[in-house]
Amino acid sequence: MDLSIIIVSWNVAALLADCLDSIARGPVALAGPDGTPHGDGALLVEVIVVDSASQDGTVETVRERYPWARLMPQADNVGFTRGNNLGLAAARGRCVMLLNPDTIVHDGALNRLVAYLDGNPAVGIAGPRVLNTDGTVQSTRRRFPTPLTALFESTWLQGYAPRRLLQRFYVTDQPDDGTFDVDWVQGCALIARREVYEQIGGLDTGYVMFSEELDWCRRAKDAGWRVAYVGDAVITHHGGKSTEQVQAQKHIYFQQSKLRYFRTYHGRAFAFALRAFLLLSYVVQLAQEGIKALLGSKRPMRRARIATYAQVIRALARTAQPAPGDNTT
Repeated sequence: MDLSIIIVSWNVAALLADCLDSIARGPVALAGPDGTPHGDGALLVEVIVVDSASQDGTVETVRERYPWARLMPQADNVGFTRGNNLGLAAARGRCVMLLNPDTIVHDGALNRLVAYLDGNPAVGIAGPRVLNTDGTVQSTRRRFPTPLTALFESTWLQGYAPRRLLQRFYVTDQPDDGTFDVDWVQGCALIARREVYEQIGGLDTGYVMFSEELDWCRRAKDAGWRVAYVGDAVITHHGGKSTEQVQAQKHIYFQQSKLRYFRTYHGRAFAFALRAFLLLSYVVQLAQEGIKALLGSKRPMRRARIATYAQVIRALARTAQPAPGDNTT
């Protein structure tokens, strides 16, 4: 088996179907659950769908329309990291790929990614060029965040960040269609050697979602592997279709994951200070929305934001500082 593609799905049946159709259209041979290949492509691929208790007919759709997919339905919503770890444990390929269900794989992208790993034995993880729905480039390549990056990136201060700080973080000094080393690539579409998984283990389940791929790539680089961006392998990512269903939780998981990463790699003291900063920033945003609501500006939207920020503040106030390192099951 050349490649195992792991897709964790939650209530996005139509998008998942489009994703599976795009995989099947590629120049690949699809391996059924018993390993029997379907198609005459040179690349033998298995697709593992881990469904997190969807209520939109996902399981029935996969069973009826995609019998070649290995379906792993779960009784509960296991989350992104746990779901991917279940798929990784079941994978049979010499390469493994984490792929979001709201993606479209362009022709030849899978073949190109596997060929790149085959031709570059020091590279352990790689990511493709990712497009938005409208065809513009989605930023998915990164350098490791610094403590200063944490204070600006994805906070209300981002617009005030030094330009060079974010340019470095987002790797804007390299062409979108180029191929080059990076520190990490985003997990909407990420391919790795089986040897990497066997050496460093699966994703850290202390990250429910967000930053889990950052941590995985960091562990791979610490183990001596390179990470690369492959610009001539292209995938479209519609983006955030599962997390749109839970806006408050999206904010909570994002910030908790940021805290976990900086606790692990930059120490408890900085993580404590970062949590205080994040709490203050959400308090400020809540106050701003409250004032705007009192002045009559878009009150339904303001009330929704106030409710979201209040949930985030409560969650961050309760966030513990867990010991990092062993949550990879």
